[in-house]
Amino acid sequence: MRELNETHNPTLASWVVSANQGDTDFPIQNLPFGVFRRKGSSEPFRGGVAIGDQIVDLPRIAASCLVSDQAKQAAEAGGMKNLNALMALGPSAWSALRLALSRLLRDGAAGQALVGSCLVPMNDVEYDLPAHIGDYTDFYTSVHHATNIGKQFRPNNPLLQNYKWVPIAYHGRASSIGVSGQSFRRPLGQVKDAETTTPVLTPTRSLDFELELGIFVGMGNRPGDPIPITDAEEHVFGICLLNDWSARDLQGWEYQPLGPFLSKNFATTISPWIVTLEALVPFRLPFTRETADPQPLPYLDSTLNRASGAIDIRLQVGLLTVGMQAAGAHADYIAETSYHHAYWTMAQMVTHHSVNGCDLRPGDLLGTGTLSGPGTNQAGALIELTAGGKRPVHLSSGEKRIFLEDGDSVVLRGWCERPGATRIGFGECWGTLLPARL
Repeated sequence: MRELNETHNPTLASWVVSANQGDTDFPIQNLPFGVFRRKGSSEPFRGGVAIGDQIVDLPRIAASCLVSDQAKQAAEAGGMKNLNALMALGPSAWSALRLALSRLLRDGAAGQALVGSCLVPMNDVEYDLPAHIGDYTDFYTSVHHATNIGKQFRPNNPLLQNYKWVPIAYHGRASSIGVSGQSFRRPLGQVKDAETTTPVLTPTRSLDFELELGIFVGMGNRPGDPIPITDAEEHVFGICLLNDWSARDLQGWEYQPLGPFLSKNFATTISPWIVTLEALVPFRLPFTRETADPQPLPYLDSTLNRASGAIDIRLQVGLLTVGMQAAGAHADYIAETSYHHAYWTMAQMVTHHSVNGCDLRPGDLLGTGTLSGPGTNQAGALIELTAGGKRPVHLSSGEKRIFLEDGDSVVLRGWCERPGATRIGFGECWGTLLPARL
C-alpha cells in the first residue's frame, strides 16, 4: 500500500505555470504516465508524464544528467514505445521516478532551463495506447448497475446468487481497444425480436456506452502463483478512464450461455493518461459492506482492504450530438457517480483473477465494469438512465436519446478532490459512433 509522502503536499507548486491553475487535471501532485509523439510527425511514440498543459519527454529526461540510479532506470524504461517495461519494474521504481520528477518540477528547483527543454506542449501531440495490452478482462463490480440491469429481466430476483460472493468477469477483446479520440462503425450482429422466430443480421439499434475505469497491471505473477490480497495493489501500475461500448440488442440474443461476444468486442476506448496509485493515496476510503450482505471469503479479505480499499474517484459522462457540435455547444453531462460505490475493490479483482494460478502480465488491463451509483442520475449506461428505453434522456439541444445515434460522441471525465488535498484528474476519454458499413 502506498503512503502519503512529500509528493502529495498540497502546498507544492510548479514552475510550469499551467500546473498551478485550480481546474487543471495535472498539477504537480498528479504526474500521470502516457505515450505520445508530435502531431503529424514521424517521431517514435514514447512515454511521457503530464504536468499542467505540458508533457515531460521521458527519453530526454533519461538522457540528461537530471535523474540517476533507480529514477534513471525507470525513465529509460518509460521512454520506450509503450510503458510495459516501466510497469514491470514495480512500485519502488515508479515511486523513485515520480519523486525525482516532482522535485525537478517544483517552484525553485534547479535546472529549470534544462528540464524545460524536455517539455512538449499537449496541444502539439497525439497519443497512442499507453501499453501493449496482452489481455483484457472486464469485471462487473457495481452492485447498483447489476441490480438495475437485473430488474429489467428479473424484477423479483435482479441479482443472481453468485454476485455477492464472487467478482464476476469475462475475457474481453484487446485488439479493439483504442485511445481517446477513437471512432468506430456501428457494429453488425444477429438480433432476434420477441415477435419473430428467426434472427437477422443487422446493425445494432441499441448502441450504448459504459462508464468504467481501467486498471493496468504492473508487475505480473508466475503461472500457478496466486497473488494474495495483501500484495495485490503492488501489482497495479495505475488507473485510466474506460468506455466499453455495448450493443444491447446483440447482447440480449447472444449472451447465453457463454456471455458477450460481438456485442462487446468491436470497440473499447481508454483515456491516454494512467494515474498512479501513489497519486491517489489522499483519496482512499474504507471498503465496507452492508452487514446483511455476505462478507468476502477469507482470500478476498484483509485488514488493509477494509481500511482503504475504496477510492473516491468522481466520474462524469457527457454526450455531444452532431447538432450540438454544429451549433458550437459543449457536451451535456447526463450522469455523475463515484468509484467508491463499487461492490468489489481492485485488490479483490486482482486476487480473484489469479487465485486459480492465472498469470497476469505487465500491461494487462482490467475493466471495472459499468460504475453506477444508487441514484437515478448516477447510472453509467443509457440502458439504466432510460430504464431500458422507457425514459428518454433529454438534452439541452432539444434532442433526446434512448440509445446512441450515428455521429454521437461520448466523453468520460474523472477527478479526485477533498479538503486538504490537491484536486487531480484523469483527463478525458472521447469516442465517436460512425454509421454502419453495410
